[in-house]
Amino acid sequence: MKLTLKIWRQKSANAKGKFETYTVEATPHMSFLEMLDVLNEELISKKEEPVAFEHDCREGICGTCSMVINGEPHGPMQGTTTCQLHMRHFKDGETIVIEPFRASAFPVIKDLVVTRDSFDRIIQAGGYISINTGQAQDGNSIAIEKETAASAFDAAACIGCGACVAACPNASAMLFVSAKVAHLGRLPQGEVEAKRRAQAMVKQMDDEGFGMCSNITACEAECPKGISVENIAKLNREYLSSALGSETTV
Repeated sequence: MKLTLKIWRQKSANAKGKFETYTVEATPHMSFLEMLDVLNEELISKKEEPVAFEHDCREGICGTCSMVINGEPHGPMQGTTTCQLHMRHFKDGETIVIEPFRASAFPVIKDLVVTRDSFDRIIQAGGYISINTGQAQDGNSIAIEKETAASAFDAAACIGCGACVAACPNASAMLFVSAKVAHLGRLPQGEVEAKRRAQAMVKQMDDEGFGMCSNITACEAECPKGISVENIAKLNREYLSSALGSETTV
């Protein structure tokens, strides 16, 4: 396969970026990141600057391989991270446009690399359980209804890649925040701090400059783990009840 790549190149956070055009030969069995590896090997052999992009596990678990491919976060395949996207889904001679996630809360560091420290700060604001529950007990000894456990597990599948933000025209982080709130709030250990958690994480999300949710649901459509927007409804209920309740807003 001979492909034309239009890749966003930006030397630093403060530099002006632009698209550069490259040609590369790939095979259908290659992953998208392996195709970029081939391109970078060619650039290095020509003593040119390789394209900077993020990757770690390359198994669809860590979420660091985030980029927008032909206008879609993580590319054209539903429920798939960039590292799990294979070149057989593209055609010989095709032009592929590759750019970083676009959001003011995800500033570009270099080329296709953005910093998602804002997500880390949201987690630090309340995405944890601070109650001392003592020594961890066997999971089977905690009586949790199957439906509740399954719902919490589905929310916990969020890998924090930021595709929801990149897909949203408002750059909202509501799906990410709601997944974390729902995951912990549905478990007995996390119920104690549920109201404080919702207040603290939403406040930090707003402070980071993410946009408002307008229920377009593009976030769910592009999420590689299929996180449901039903979690956003739960977050809204949790936040409203905490704001109207007796607890002090953080």
